[in-house]
Amino acid sequence: MRRGGNGVRFRAFLRLALTCPPFGMAVLLTAGMVLVNGGTDAPNAIAGCVASRAIRVKPASALAAACNLLGALAASLHPAVADTVAGLADFGTGREAVLALCAGMTAVVVWSAAAWLLGLPTSESHALIAGLSGASMAVHHGFGGLCWMPWRRTLIGLLLSTLPAFLAGMAANRLIVRFNRKKDRRRQAALFRRVQIMGGAAMAFAHGAQDGQKFTGVLLLSASLAQQTDLGAPPPWLTAAVAFLMAAGTSLGGQKIIRTVGVRMSRPEPYVSAAADLSAAALLTGAALVGIPASTTHGKTAALMGSAAARRMRAVNWRVAGEMAWAWVLTFPGCAAAGYIAARIFLKMG
Repeated sequence: MRRGGNGVRFRAFLRLALTCPPFGMAVLLTAGMVLVNGGTDAPNAIAGCVASRAIRVKPASALAAACNLLGALAASLHPAVADTVAGLADFGTGREAVLALCAGMTAVVVWSAAAWLLGLPTSESHALIAGLSGASMAVHHGFGGLCWMPWRRTLIGLLLSTLPAFLAGMAANRLIVRFNRKKDRRRQAALFRRVQIMGGAAMAFAHGAQDGQKFTGVLLLSASLAQQTDLGAPPPWLTAAVAFLMAAGTSLGGQKIIRTVGVRMSRPEPYVSAAADLSAAALLTGAALVGIPASTTHGKTAALMGSAAARRMRAVNWRVAGEMAWAWVLTFPGCAAAGYIAARIFLKMG
């Protein structure tokens, strides 16, 4: 492998995966995480479109997959989020470091798959960060392995994708209502169905730009630990591989989460969903440009709640929103603990 602008070469990466079992396991686990992420976060981009009948599930899933792919590929031009994730925690070097990383990702896969089966739109991004941090804590027997600058950006992302996203969705809704107050409602409904589809596409693009980088960063970190050297910037082929794998997961859809976000929590009119999608997409894409790993699940859902609440507070099913909030709150301690325990087990077995 070579260090530099081209990063790790494909043949060297493949050879390392075949000759170093812990690294090969890390690659397989990350691939599983990318698929699950694409399958769980895709519904957040298309839920509003499907719920308002602006577009059917199958074409909406295909649109989301294509835009997800484009977003992940576009992010390779400025992989700031990948750099943040790759520098999140110190695992040491060599075989034990890769084993600890595998343990953290195992915890994330289990957590994310359980959320998928239950239909809960929990954040795989925060699960990833928590699981890796917990595994690093197991290696260092404390917080010494955590790198606080990337963690500070992560905490900013957590805040950015909750209350600011809620307020952005509310503000976008009120702007739309103000500029269309005197226009024919029936014609506007047809227009906003088209705008809503554009918003869903923008949201899928933002998801690819954010989450595609996160998993690229994990793969690059895994290779660096196995090779015990800094491999430089993510190479284009690695970004493309993650992008296509995520798009494949997106194409699977995820009707349970579509019902939870788009129907059970609120029944959005087209302009409500369009306001949420466009505001969340702008927020998340902006965060990706400055290297802040924000949660697409948090951002989209909070913006949808804010847009619905701008009409009236009763438009949001706060009980369902509370259930999802608890799932989000439990993600950090739950995944960190799972990552810690898994790392201790893996290190003893290894």
